[in-house]
Amino acid sequence: MDHLEKAPKAYKNLEFLNSPPGRSVRILTEYLEPYSRLKKFDVKDTIVFFGSARTLPPEVAEKRFRELTRKTNKMKNPGAKLLQEIKIAEMEVEMSRYYRDTEELAYRMTKWSKGLKKGNKFIVTSGGGPGVMEAANKGAKRAKGLSIGFNISLPFEQYPNKYIDGHLNFEFHYFFMRKFWFAYLAKALVIMPGGFGTLDELMEVLTLVQTLKLNKKMTIIIYGYEYWQKVINFEAMAETGMISPEDLKLYKFINNVDEAFEYLKKELTKNYVK
Repeated sequence: MDHLEKAPKAYKNLEFLNSPPGRSVRILTEYLEPYSRLKKFDVKDTIVFFGSARTLPPEVAEKRFRELTRKTNKMKNPGAKLLQEIKIAEMEVEMSRYYRDTEELAYRMTKWSKGLKKGNKFIVTSGGGPGVMEAANKGAKRAKGLSIGFNISLPFEQYPNKYIDGHLNFEFHYFFMRKFWFAYLAKALVIMPGGFGTLDELMEVLTLVQTLKLNKKMTIIIYGYEYWQKVINFEAMAETGMISPEDLKLYKFINNVDEAFEYLKKELTKNYVK
């Protein structure tokens, strides 16, 4: 053999593509591949649901609570660990109402959207995982509509839930590219109770709207005042001059599905339905 084997083309060189110098290429693919696929399926407008991956379906939470309660009742002296588990399970039952409300709101919005002239104009979108994300996709699927999942690869595996349409199931490595696609297509945002990730997503969008970096009308619902008043205090920010009093109008607190549905319909119709 009087010659070397051909080297792999750069775009087929996995060692390079997965190396630090290949990062810019990887970032670009997380923009271009979703762009190409979303355009192919004519996805232009979405309603994004954010919320905790830990929120359980009501039937799952209630079953767990019943089982722990029965176990405790059979014991003369249940230990502190078991009593703590029951306390957690009781809270899971209480928080599971947000799974139910998310599913119902996503169902109603999808059904309403399908009735518009162009059909499927506002597609329910979530982070693609379990909890509130699953509930949103499940509600859309129950209404026989399309459903998008923008998943993220994590050290602890988060698998796509089964209610996402296969051709609209996306997997991201970079959080900022995932958040770009959430914000770029969204015409409305529903924030259910959640943790650090939900707060991150909420604050990112609020900042973009406040600074006019999103050049479009964005309807933002923060759902569950009882929870959110314990977590954030926007009024205190306004009182201390950290934000403008006008910034308090960038979002709306809502506590029930009926009100959320009517508000979303009104705002989306006013801003986008022709």
